[in-house]
Amino acid sequence: MRRIERISKTRDFHQAKWNEPIIFELHQPGEKGVELPPVNEKIAAAVGDGISAIPKTMQRNQKTSLPEIAQARVLRHYLRLSQETLGSDFNVEIGQGTCTMKYIPKINELLIRDPKIMELHPLQNVDTVQGMLEIFYKLDLCMREISGMDCFSFQPSSGTQALFTMASIVQKYHEKRGEGDQRDEIITTIFSHPSQAATAAVKGYKIITLHPDENGFPDIEKLKAAVSERTAGFVVANPEDTGIFNPWIKEFTDIVHRVGGICFYDQANANGLLGITRAKEAGFDMCFFNLHKTFAAPHMCGGPATGALGVKAELKEFLPAPIVEMVGGKYLLNEDLKHSIGKVRSFHGVAQTVLRAYAWIRALGAEGLKEVAKIAVLNNNYMYHRVLAIRGAGAPYVKGHRLEQVRYSWEQLTKETGVTTEDVTLRMTDFGLHYWTSHHPYIVKQPFTLEPTESYSKEDLDEYIHSLEQISKEAYENPEIVKSAPHNSTIHKIDEQDYLDNPEKWCITWRTYLKKTKEFDSVR
Repeated sequence: MRRIERISKTRDFHQAKWNEPIIFELHQPGEKGVELPPVNEKIAAAVGDGISAIPKTMQRNQKTSLPEIAQARVLRHYLRLSQETLGSDFNVEIGQGTCTMKYIPKINELLIRDPKIMELHPLQNVDTVQGMLEIFYKLDLCMREISGMDCFSFQPSSGTQALFTMASIVQKYHEKRGEGDQRDEIITTIFSHPSQAATAAVKGYKIITLHPDENGFPDIEKLKAAVSERTAGFVVANPEDTGIFNPWIKEFTDIVHRVGGICFYDQANANGLLGITRAKEAGFDMCFFNLHKTFAAPHMCGGPATGALGVKAELKEFLPAPIVEMVGGKYLLNEDLKHSIGKVRSFHGVAQTVLRAYAWIRALGAEGLKEVAKIAVLNNNYMYHRVLAIRGAGAPYVKGHRLEQVRYSWEQLTKETGVTTEDVTLRMTDFGLHYWTSHHPYIVKQPFTLEPTESYSKEDLDEYIHSLEQISKEAYENPEIVKSAPHNSTIHKIDEQDYLDNPEKWCITWRTYLKKTKEFDSVR
């Protein structure tokens, strides 16, 4: 049989378009998904009506304004929406940059859908959840080995919340030493994630930001000038969001330690480091990993995620309580941490995310984790050299030294054609692909940030690169094709450009929309 040859190296893609209303607009009064039978009289006599036992303070004064829709219409609604969505199981999702999209083994999804896991409740007696607590405990042991830290908490629900937790620990640590008022500065770097500065600022710290030297590395001389008796801590990602790895990081942490500061490490993405280098040897006192990035759990649209936070032994008592420990062969929730900062969320972690990460680590083993890092770095550097050969593309700062991702630049393309990185973003959707630019402000001009991870084959990388090559060719030969994109998506150009920046146009919920359109009172 003759093999079918693809005409183009780019994918012939057209997004499904249903012009689907939001679910509240599908509301039909009286329509139901399930018709419940009347409660048997004997059951009602034994357990009551199910409402009277609810305290009056918890009962609503009026019915909720929820949509009334039949089952079939609900199913059609969500299936149509799913067809209008790109995601890591649907397309080559290497364009998410610092947010790391990789393949999530489906056997792990089956594990977490077991009723024994799905029906767990955080208020169950510990005697009834020994198996899940064992997994929390053993994942802690794995994370200790991977990082060199001495104890982990899985309570933070994201990387940003883990950063906030670490800033809280820094603050309480210095308060206990009587230096809380004196040490009011946190040092970070411009190419670290903005959440590092933001979370420390929320704790009341003054933020000192180090800019790079001519090669893109954090400037060590600027660090020496910045540290003082006011330094509370130093927080950094390494590699930073450019993908550049700083091989002198231990010198940075030593400088901060000499003035009494604490060093904490953003390892949200550790794809290029597993089994190769650890936070402990780099001189850090704390670190965190995003289980929903490095360890193959889904982002889930911002939750339920987990920022696994590890500390050295001397900071263990400051962790948010509880932590899982084993005493006398039994797993317990230790609430008695002497200097605990308290809870940063209601309970002690997302069990399903913890299980996914644990299963992924156990399936790979120590050598497998190291192989993940090696393939991630290989994939990234293959893409790095291919992208640099595309007309109009570049990557500022030192050549090489890139680990798991790169922040590239279309600055030359923009100067020569007028096509911007935002234009390329929209054109990429015409090929069923996506890419991310960077955090603001754009220190790298006309940026785009790619991270192939270990999940993608050479064929996958080539498809993505071919699409970038095609867009570059269009930009030089017929830039209007790119500037007027997308052409194959469900939505085309949005005329109003301030919809994200103008709070008056934000409608996070249906209720907010009704209030802003003055329709709330009429449907309440």
